[in-house]
Amino acid sequence: MKNRHLAVKIISYVILSAGAVMMVLPFYWMIITAFKTPEQVTQMPPIWWPPSFLLDNFKYVLSSGEFARYIINSLFVTVSSVILTTTVSILTAFAFSRLKFPGRDIIFSLFLGFMMVPFELLAITNYVTIVKLHQIDTYKALIVPYTANILYIFILRNFFLEIPGSLYNAARVDGASNWKFLWRIMVPIAKPAIITIILLNSIDSWNSFLWPMLVTNESRMRTVTVGLTSFVQSAGIRYERLMAAAFIVVIPMVVLFFFARKYIVTAVAQGGIKG
Repeated sequence: MKNRHLAVKIISYVILSAGAVMMVLPFYWMIITAFKTPEQVTQMPPIWWPPSFLLDNFKYVLSSGEFARYIINSLFVTVSSVILTTTVSILTAFAFSRLKFPGRDIIFSLFLGFMMVPFELLAITNYVTIVKLHQIDTYKALIVPYTANILYIFILRNFFLEIPGSLYNAARVDGASNWKFLWRIMVPIAKPAIITIILLNSIDSWNSFLWPMLVTNESRMRTVTVGLTSFVQSAGIRYERLMAAAFIVVIPMVVLFFFARKYIVTAVAQGGIKG
């Protein structure tokens, strides 16, 4: 029995290791290709570790066209979206967890039902609204429509529900307003969930492609993901330059997720205890 258990464990590790290699290999190939010369990219057999790491491809990407502008746009949209979304999520989660008003649970259940609505359907209705408001090619169109996120509200609401009601009642007896109780007591306690919301929203905003493509026609308003498609067309078949551009787009979120992954797992697990 012991030998059988050991064999199953070894097989499991082998399968998981093979899966990990398959997932990491494309990312590794993108990185090393970004540092290669055109000759090294097409060389057969392929070079798995270039003799020298050149930065010429990165210099070309950052100096060509408006790629630097795309990065600035993405940074501005991501930071603005994180601030607005986090604020809206905190206020909404507090209302659904502590304030008592008619139909509160029914309204929240409807909110959860909206999570089943496909993104494409929301994109169509939001696009029509943006066109009617004449907000195409504006930062408002890139930031505002998806400020309210039901998933983030759900996670934060469950964190707030774990805070004892007696603490809220005691604060109210001492004369603390709902606003003061929220920002001085509940927000510090729910810090892991708020950090998770910030991280998830940062990744989602930075990687967003379809919506920015719909609401931006002018090159100066494009985000880095949309700008990458334009760069692909202009760079042609220079794969080393394409991989350098892709590396610049991907690496900030990879680094962010690598250092913050434990907060995401912990907050989602704890936030799903109640509901």
